[in-house]
Amino acid sequence: MTQKTAGIHHITAFVRNAQENVDFYAGVLGLRLVKKTVNFDGPEVYHLYFGNESGSPGTAITFFPFEHGRKGLIGGGQVGWSTFAVPVGALAFWEERLTKLGIAFERTTRFGETFLRFRDRDELQLELVERERGAPSKWSFGGVPADKAIKGLGGAVLFSLAPDKTMTALQELLGLEKVGSEGGLARFRAYGELGNIVEVREEAVPGGHGGAGTVHHIAWRAKNDEDHRVWRERALVHGFQPTPFTDRQYFNAIYFRESGGILFEIATDPPGFARDEPIEGLGERLMLPEWFEPRRAELAAVLPPIEVRVLDADRA
Repeated sequence: MTQKTAGIHHITAFVRNAQENVDFYAGVLGLRLVKKTVNFDGPEVYHLYFGNESGSPGTAITFFPFEHGRKGLIGGGQVGWSTFAVPVGALAFWEERLTKLGIAFERTTRFGETFLRFRDRDELQLELVERERGAPSKWSFGGVPADKAIKGLGGAVLFSLAPDKTMTALQELLGLEKVGSEGGLARFRAYGELGNIVEVREEAVPGGHGGAGTVHHIAWRAKNDEDHRVWRERALVHGFQPTPFTDRQYFNAIYFRESGGILFEIATDPPGFARDEPIEGLGERLMLPEWFEPRRAELAAVLPPIEVRVLDADRA
C-alpha cells in the first residue's frame, strides 16, 4: 500500500453554550480560537475551531454549539475519548491546573503512557498525555505558558459497533499500522507527528446518539487535492459511499460512515485558516464564505456574542 494518511486532521463535536465552549477550550486548556465561522449546513449556529497558533492539521478540535440541542449519549459509532498531546514533563502542570480550576480528573495508564482523563462542561470525554513527538505550540494564553501548552491532538479512542471492521478500515483503507493490544484496546499508529495514535475498543460498544457532549466526526489528513481525489476513489473501492467533494473554505472534505458506525471525514491540509485573515488576527472576526456574506447582518443578529477571555482564576 502506498497511500497512507498522516493521521487525524481534526475532531468535531457538539456542545450547547458557545461562550462556555470558548471559556473551556481557550480559557482552561489554553488553545487558540483560530476561526470563528458558521456551520455551513446550518449557518444560524457557530462553527468554532481551536488549535495551536495557526490551527495546523493535527491540532484542531472544532465545535457546533447548539444552545438548545439535546444531550448526547457517548457510545458505539463515535469517538469515545479525544486525546491531546502535551510536552514531556508538562503533566504535573496540568494536574495542578485542573485541580486549581475545580475540574475532576483521573490518572490512567496504558501502553506505558500516563493519561489525565476529564470532561468538559458538556461531558465530552478528553484526555492529556505527554508525547515527545510533535512541534511545540507557540501559543500561550491565560494561565497556560507556551512550554506547557497543548501541542495538538495526540489521537483518539474509537468506540465501534463492529470493531473488527473499524480496525480493518484503519489498516487497509487509511494505512495505519497496528502496534499493540492491551486492556481491551488495540493501538494503531499513523506516520505523522500529531494525531497519529488511534485506539479502538476491541469489544463492540452499545450505540450512542449525537448531541451535546459527543463527537460528530473524526477527520483524517489528505496532503492536497490530488491526494484527496485518490482517497475518494479508495473509499469507493473499499465499499464505502463517500460524499462529493465539499468546500469547507479552510480545507476540502469528503465524508463517509465506516462499518462500525463512525463518521469519517478526509480533509485536505491546505489551504488552512490564514486564507481569509492574517495569522496574527485569527479567530477575532466572524468569517463567512462568500455565499453567506449577503446574510452577514442577519446571521450576526442571531449568533450569540462570544469573547476569548482570561479566567478569573488566572487573573488572581
